Amino acid sequence: MAVQPNRSHGGRDETEEERADRRWAELLQEVRIAQTGAQIMFGFLLTMAFTPRFTTLDHLEHTLYVTVVTLGAFAVGTLIAPVSYHRLLAGAHVKPRMVNAVARLVALGLVLLAVTISAALLLLLRVAGLVWGSWVIAGCVLLWFGFCWVLLPIAVLRRSKK
Repeated sequence: MAVQPNRSHGGRDETEEERADRRWAELLQEVRIAQTGAQIMFGFLLTMAFTPRFTTLDHLEHTLYVTVVTLGAFAVGTLIAPVSYHRLLAGAHVKPRMVNAVARLVALGLVLLAVTISAALLLLLRVAGLVWGSWVIAGCVLLWFGFCWVLLPIAVLRRSKK
């Protein structure tokens, strides 16, 4: 029996499997950008502990560093998770469910990346000598990410439904 195309998703003539294949390809393209940025930032953060300046950090800055590195590890791990999903589930005929699960993981990875970047900026600005202003700037950057990464897409979605 032939699988009937489904026109319920944007008027495309595609089966559920074809839609999952298309969404998977799009998701991988999107996540490659975030993965690369997260991995590069994480690598630089790891090297910081081996610099002479690291020993001059105060207790709060050390705590911030540990927090940033830990958040970075979570972000990198979450953004690399699609590779594991694909390797473990390839051929199991669960691609539509896999794509939905991975899409949620990537969204979580982006949240972790935004928090990591903001916390890293806070640490950097504190070490650079901007003590109280660093909190304001890092907070504004985090809000900016929320605006650009969440609120603007939601606004586009709402306008497209009118």
